[in-house]
Amino acid sequence: MALEPVMKTYNRMSVAFDHGEGAWLYDTEGNKYLDALSGIAVVGLGHAHPAVTHAISEQASKLIHTSNLYSIPLQEQLAERLTRISGMDNVFFGNSGAEANEAAIKIARRYGHEKGIDVPTIIVMENSFHGRTMATLSATGNRSAQAGFEPLVAGFVRAPYNDVEAIKTIAANNPNVVAILVEPIQGESGVMIPADDYLNQLRGICDDNDWLLMLDEVQTGNGRTGTYFAYQQNGILPDVVTTAKGLGNGAPIGACLAAGKAAQVFAPGNHGSTFGGNPLSCAAALAVVDTINNDGLAERAKELGDRIVAGFREQLSGADYVKEVRGKGLMIAIELTEAGTELAVLAKVKGVLLNVTGGGKIVRMLPPLIMSDTEADLLVNTISKLIKIYSADDRAKPRV
Repeated sequence: MALEPVMKTYNRMSVAFDHGEGAWLYDTEGNKYLDALSGIAVVGLGHAHPAVTHAISEQASKLIHTSNLYSIPLQEQLAERLTRISGMDNVFFGNSGAEANEAAIKIARRYGHEKGIDVPTIIVMENSFHGRTMATLSATGNRSAQAGFEPLVAGFVRAPYNDVEAIKTIAANNPNVVAILVEPIQGESGVMIPADDYLNQLRGICDDNDWLLMLDEVQTGNGRTGTYFAYQQNGILPDVVTTAKGLGNGAPIGACLAAGKAAQVFAPGNHGSTFGGNPLSCAAALAVVDTINNDGLAERAKELGDRIVAGFREQLSGADYVKEVRGKGLMIAIELTEAGTELAVLAKVKGVLLNVTGGGKIVRMLPPLIMSDTEADLLVNTISKLIKIYSADDRAKPRV
């Protein structure tokens, strides 16, 4: 039997999209969908945003790629914008979040070796997600994603998320630790939000032990949680922060930002990327960064997120099949008491695109930052009604 030409690495829905505009996607049959997933937190400015479209079109007509063997003015401009916004010192550009996290892991390892540690070790968290390359997969706290790809990369020790005491225990017992790699909010596992001072306490532990604090803001960055980077709500500065997803609004680009001692680790030849930071992706990212800042979209994300969460809490109040509604900015989750794996398909039928994660119990939404109040209310009303109907039908099923 002949195989399909595209490898089956995804369980794809039976829909293909032709074009998009703002918060809406249109399939090849002419049906429209409210995109509450944003390509998994990628298209923060929505589809066909004029500033991004213009930047890509203009740059594509001039120059797409030259190589990092030469100076790239747009890359330098983007690095200047990001360091100014973040308070970091310098940036390495790759093509994705996984590549940005690979760069962070390599910084930590080289930092450890420079301190005379032969087996530099990074603390990572249970239920985390950092990518699917071998090092980032090894750092990821999802056993199902790792299964079948052993041997994994060594040099990681795992702790429960949002558990500072566990970190302190590791610090007291493992002299090889050189860094902590952590998501400010765990996105892929279902929008898990830690204690307000979690990052502050991790910053203090890293300072006490001369470790690097490395924050994976691939999903939380670029305005999604209410500030440009989530850590800015804690009044701290990490040693390394990574981002991607929303940085290019669909153009492939990732960034690993470093500060202080971490910014001085890499030297020429230590790391590189053929396509990373090419003129086309940097032009797109510059348009994204400037639009987020000039249009106040980080603040808008907080306002929209508060509205959506409040709406869900009101409409689903008292429902015993809803464990929790939670969110920060435009990272929103509804956790159910029973698995609702079919909800993503049912939502698509109703004209809304979202994601179900956490073993089928968590409805996850990552709407675009440009969503209107009317569209936000439509999202709340449609999904609240769908969950009520689905849960009622589920409870009516005979139990074996």
